[in-house]
Amino acid sequence: THINHIMGKVVGAIVVNEDRCKGCSLCVVACPKAVIALADRKVNVSGYPFAEAVRPDDCIGCASCAIVCPDGCITVYRKKLD
Repeated sequence: THINHIMGKVVGAIVVNEDRCKGCSLCVVACPKAVIALADRKVNVSGYPFAEAVRPDDCIGCASCAIVCPDGCITVYRKKLD
């Protein structure tokens, strides 16, 4: 008996190195799901508003944010939900 396995949905999670972020907002523009925004009324050790996941449940793990980040501040994790 052959059973077709339906692939689970891929979800993503991002981790931002907030202290390295310069607040350029390239990741905010690159994200197709509007997951990322610059911190509102918060700054990092260098005085920059940093990127943060404001809608983490919407992340699809596409890594567009990590690809465009000039300082390599974003790590993207992907997992498949079964």
